[in-house]
Parts: sequence; structure tokens; C-alpha cells
Amino acid sequence: MPSTDAFSVDTLIIGAGQAGLAAAYYVQRRGVPFVILDERAAVGDVWASRFEALRLFSPAWASSLPGLEWPGGKFRYPTKDEAAAYLSTYAEHFHFPLHLSQRVARVSPTPNGYAISTTAGRQYQARRVIVCTGAYNAPRRPEFAPQLPHKVVQLHSRDYQCPQQVAGTGPVAVVGSGNSALQIAADLASTVRPVYAAFDEHTPAMPNNMLMWAMLTATRLLRASRHSVVGSYMMRQPEPVVSGDLARLRTFPNARFIGRALGVDPGGILRGRHASTPTLEAVIWATGFGPNFSWIETPIFDADGYPKHYRGLTAAPGLAFLGLPWLNSRGSALMGGVGADARYVVEQLFKTQPHDKVVG
Repeated sequence: MPSTDAFSVDTLIIGAGQAGLAAAYYVQRRGVPFVILDERAAVGDVWASRFEALRLFSPAWASSLPGLEWPGGKFRYPTKDEAAAYLSTYAEHFHFPLHLSQRVARVSPTPNGYAISTTAGRQYQARRVIVCTGAYNAPRRPEFAPQLPHKVVQLHSRDYQCPQQVAGTGPVAVVGSGNSALQIAADLASTVRPVYAAFDEHTPAMPNNMLMWAMLTATRLLRASRHSVVGSYMMRQPEPVVSGDLARLRTFPNARFIGRALGVDPGGILRGRHASTPTLEAVIWATGFGPNFSWIETPIFDADGYPKHYRGLTAAPGLAFLGLPWLNSRGSALMGGVGADARYVVEQLFKTQPHDKVVG
């Protein structure tokens, strides 16, 4: 049973990232009481804590949340600190009710909605809950990672900040076939130490320039629904990397591509599809994340722990998700694309459960 002194609100949004703020924008326009919970101490802190060389993959003009454009030049790719500042400014601009440093530990159904508990000891009761924590928040490493000796420093890309974080001047491997892997590998290669990129050569690459974004906008490919023929086809294709990032890494003479990582050999050696590394000093695992929604006590998840939904709406009344990759389209997980999903989810939540009074 929820605590009798639980904070009662109509709608509770979990996560103050781009998805949570976009959801808040549309909930606020309906004039209903709502609160945003976030485990961080400041809005935008997730972006601020990312590695120093990170930039948005979309230009400023294509990255705005609903109701507030990016400041400054539109034809630039903002830094991660600019992204953090924009999100913070966005929350301040609309005066969203934020409860920070509140990591949600439990969401459980009640007769009137949902009871929410945080690790800080706060209790909430809400009629509607919109989960905006992202799909993948549990860092993944290959099964063979523990076979590396203890002398080999291992970091996940989530924890990587800058080259100085990786002590020594000896060989380091970056494992992964995404944009973060390429950017981190180039960041390390700029120090002239040997860098081995365990990158799958079959990964498609595409340009990331204004012409491409203009084309994607004009053709509306980023908005093609996963439920359409075009969107369904796109969803089945491998995720491309930015061709410029791939080309940049290839310019470093101290960077070598060894192909997809297959395993570990004795002595701290990483075996790739085409070659093996020498004895390594460190490995950066840019191998992605897995879902972790164990704190949501509703039977709406598949065997892999991923929420079953239609465009973010689940079979559980009043419970929805935002910010998931391909929630509805390729743009669903992008800063400039989450607004359309947020508008739809909020409209549907209030259509199926019209607002009448604050639960309590």
C-alpha cells in the first residue's frame, strides 16, 4: 500500500532528459498537475557527464524540442555541454516542476493509478506515469570481457571522459561498431598511442552534413513509422555510423582496424576477425546498453526485458514510454524527433483517461 503522506499528482514523468522534457511540455499545456523526477542533481547532467569530444549527431536546427529553438547558429553540431545547457534552459523556460536527486526504485499499480517510491525515501501517487529513462541503461560487455587479466584496465563508454583517463602510452583497444566507438578511438589516437579498433567492417556508413539533413527532412524519412512499409524496412537495417567519423579515424597512422572482436587470448590480447592486438594496457567497451526496467512492477515486458508497446502506449492503463529507439520512427530517440512522439503519447493517455481530479 502507498504511504498515506505520498505526494499525489495527476501525471508523473520519470526522467528529465529530452524525452521527459518534451512530455512535460505537452502535459503542461493541458493544465494538469504533474511532476518530473530525475536521479541526477541537475537537468542536462547526463549530457554534461559524457566524454569531452562528444557532439550531437544532428545540427542545431534539427535538434530543437517543442516550443523552444536552440540559441546561436543553426548550422552547427552542438557540443555535449551545449546540449546540457539547452536542456537546463528548456526546463527553466517553462518552469517545469522538477524533483531532482530522486532515483525511482519502484513503480507499482494501485486501484487509482501507480505508487512510485524513490531511493531517497519519497513516495508518490499518480494516475499516469510516463517513463522517459531511455531504453538502454545497463552497460553491456561481451561475455569474454572477464577473461582479460586484471592488469588490463577496462572502461565502458559510459564512463569514458578523455584520453588522460586511460593511463600509460601502450596499446589500447576500443570495441564497438557505433559512432561513440569511432569518436572515442579517434580521441585516444590523437595522443599518438597505439589504438586498435575492433570495428565490424560490415557496418554501413553515411554522411552527416547539412545536405543529408535537408534530404531527410524533405523526404520525412526520419518520421517514417515502424508500422509502415518504409519504416519497417529501415528498422531491419543495421544502424549506420557517420562516414566522416570513420574517415577521420582512418587518418591516424597509429590506429589499426582489427575487425569485429571475437574473443580474448592469453596475456591480455584481444582477437579480432582480421587481426589480434598485442598485449593491451586498456580496453574501452563501446558495446552499448541493455534494458533494465526491473523496478516497474507490471507484466508488460518481453523475454529480453523490453517494454511491449504501440507507439509508447502499453497495455497497462496510464503507463507509457518515451525516448525508446524506434518507439515509432528512426527519429524517436533523437532530440529533434522526440517531440512528435511526446505529443502523440500525451494525447492518447488523456484520451483514454480524461483528466478529472488529482488522485489521492
